[in-house]
Amino acid sequence: MPREQILFVTGRLAERALRRELATFSDEAGFDCQVAVLGISVAALMHVDWVRRKLQVPSGMNRVILPGWCQGDLQVLQAAYQCPVERGPKDLHDLPVHFGRARGPLPDLSRSEIEIIAEINHAPRLSDHELLRQADAYRRDGADVIDLGCIPGESWSNVGSAVARLKAEGFRISIDSFDRQEVEQAVASGAELVLSCNQSNVEWAAALPAELVVVPDDPHTLAGLAETVEQLTARQARFRLDPVLEPIGFGFAESMGRYLDVRRKWPAAAIMMGVGNLTELTEVDSAGINLLLAGFCQETAIHSVLTTQVINWCRTAVREFDLARRMVAYAVTQRVLPKHLGTGLSLLRDPRVNEPDAEELEELARQIKDPNFRVFVSQDEIHVLNRDGHWHGTDPYVLLEQLGPLEASHAFYLGYELSKAMTALTLGKSYRQDEALQWGWLTRPEISARHRKTESP
Repeated sequence: MPREQILFVTGRLAERALRRELATFSDEAGFDCQVAVLGISVAALMHVDWVRRKLQVPSGMNRVILPGWCQGDLQVLQAAYQCPVERGPKDLHDLPVHFGRARGPLPDLSRSEIEIIAEINHAPRLSDHELLRQADAYRRDGADVIDLGCIPGESWSNVGSAVARLKAEGFRISIDSFDRQEVEQAVASGAELVLSCNQSNVEWAAALPAELVVVPDDPHTLAGLAETVEQLTARQARFRLDPVLEPIGFGFAESMGRYLDVRRKWPAAAIMMGVGNLTELTEVDSAGINLLLAGFCQETAIHSVLTTQVINWCRTAVREFDLARRMVAYAVTQRVLPKHLGTGLSLLRDPRVNEPDAEELEELARQIKDPNFRVFVSQDEIHVLNRDGHWHGTDPYVLLEQLGPLEASHAFYLGYELSKAMTALTLGKSYRQDEALQWGWLTRPEISARHRKTESP
């Protein structure tokens, strides 16, 4: 079959880098290409109407790919050239990824097998409004069940009405308490799960019309677990098992082994893991911990987790686990590695870092004919270029001083961009001028300075 013919459109400054990038993958990707260099320095400044006036598309082209920043309605060009016209990635170094994804659909990460129970801590001390606010936030982030965490030694007299209000808003509710009065009121009002049950309360808990989470009498061993399971089975009570995850330094490794022991002893039993004992009690960003524990749960058929997000380093733990459970479900069931799945869980560092090399920067420095500053991160330094020079270093303050006197708004803009560049340099992220740094699903969209000017009245 004939190879696809693709026309890539760019500006003068990006021509060399584009040709070099295309040479690295176009043959493997199975297409032939031509490059159309239009009379503009910065490809990002193109607009569809301007392209229509300047671009001549050679015959035989199967499609045209414009710079990702090109503005305007592509239908105008498609009607003029009678062939498909599309925007490429905003960074030309992402072209291989752009074409790699085009060969097949993105993985379907809609499926998950692990239920998330999100705990509201100190629920008795919260107002109705705050309970509803937290429950709603948890549900938006992916929680399936809202757990009301009670306070040992304090009696929650209106737990029943709190459960009823949440149930009226469509929430599934669990109650975390060993207090009989609290538990019975909550279950009578619609709570479907009780945390927890062991030999200390099995006699009355077994009669509840709710599912029970069975824990050992001694959280450091499995003592009492089998006895509680036997009693609940005899009374036909519904339950799931939780061998209890311990913090690092307090039996973490052994507790992980107990989950494997429980799975071997009760191969068909429902099991729950309280992941908050690790995410809350380990001073590290929680996304990686959540992914690791989700993978363990997926492989051992642990189909529910209890989590919370109290301390700041795991303030988004529910959303993280929701993304993680989808990622591991796909990886395990499809027998693929949990990478390149597009979940947005790479928060601190980017999956790929694109930056110009020394040769590209030198070529750009020779070609630039205007006073506008271009900012890059490359070779462990920040680079600033315009027609008057090429400055580089690792201290944004020194760089800004070297650029000379600047008008206030321009100084603010450069300071803002240099700050982003320094962050990218420090963390090993891709920096693109006028674009937000990428923080996975935490990324906050950013309107570029150029677009602010064009859209202002």
